[in-house]
Amino acid sequence: MNPTTVAASPAMDNLERQVRASFDRSGNDRLRMLLQSLTAHLHAFLRENNVTIEEWYAGVDFLTRTGWTCSETRQEFVLLSDVLGASMLVEVLAEARGEGEGATERTVLGPFHMTTSPERELGSSIAGAGGERLLVYGRVSDTTGAAVPSATIDVWQADGEGYYDVQLPDVAPPGSGRGLFTTNSAGWFYFETVAPAPYPIPSDGPVGELLAAASRPVYRPAHIHFQVSAAGCREVTTHIFLADSPHLDSDAVFAVRPSLIRRRQTIDGDHGDLADLVVDPGGPPVPSIAEVLRVDLVLAPDADATSWRST
Repeated sequence: MNPTTVAASPAMDNLERQVRASFDRSGNDRLRMLLQSLTAHLHAFLRENNVTIEEWYAGVDFLTRTGWTCSETRQEFVLLSDVLGASMLVEVLAEARGEGEGATERTVLGPFHMTTSPERELGSSIAGAGGERLLVYGRVSDTTGAAVPSATIDVWQADGEGYYDVQLPDVAPPGSGRGLFTTNSAGWFYFETVAPAPYPIPSDGPVGELLAAASRPVYRPAHIHFQVSAAGCREVTTHIFLADSPHLDSDAVFAVRPSLIRRRQTIDGDHGDLADLVVDPGGPPVPSIAEVLRVDLVLAPDADATSWRST
């Protein structure tokens, strides 16, 4: 037992019962359950840690400042959820419920999915500043291995110096490091970018203060975000991590999963064989870039949606 735990007194028990009962009139069963459970766990946390008035209001101030830090291009509450492992936990809970069984493993959305990615043609570039040119290609399939044509792939990443476009509004053109692609008739996609750099999560706000106070690592390993959707399939939000990146074992938001780590390859000479594999007849050409990263993505069927096979 926590040595600071205070035994529940009749006054404490009565207070918790009153708060829980105040939600009894809710006509939404799920909402009522969540609020009553939250009340019970919050009151237990306060008792178990014998939280002082000063500590409680310091916490209130922290959350207030977290809200003030949010903007159209920054989501400090998402970042807080990420560093506490809550964002990753709800993704794992969804998998445990069987949502998307057999699909590519999920990870957190992250705080930088803040703007609409520009629609781009296959083979075009999303490259931001600096970094080594990289060709990313792959195939979207369903859990039977069948290709999924016309899948939508939303891609966003940091540049070769570890910055997202929204962090450098006066330098990076809008949409840098972002793209909205559609897979071709055989489920393939391909685009040019730069190898993203590892980066520290924003540390100039309340979440940064929290991690500094706890002496916690602040870096994220190099990765590219993918959000993939298609008619009749469950959407997948995930990252692909570069295998040679540092910080894979100390990700500040706990999002690294072994199945999502990929190693870059080098293609010597022309890309004729690759083009024959991924390009539709008459389709956009594959960029001739030596460093390549293959990213295959799997979508699970959505029982409540119309299958892409019937569209």
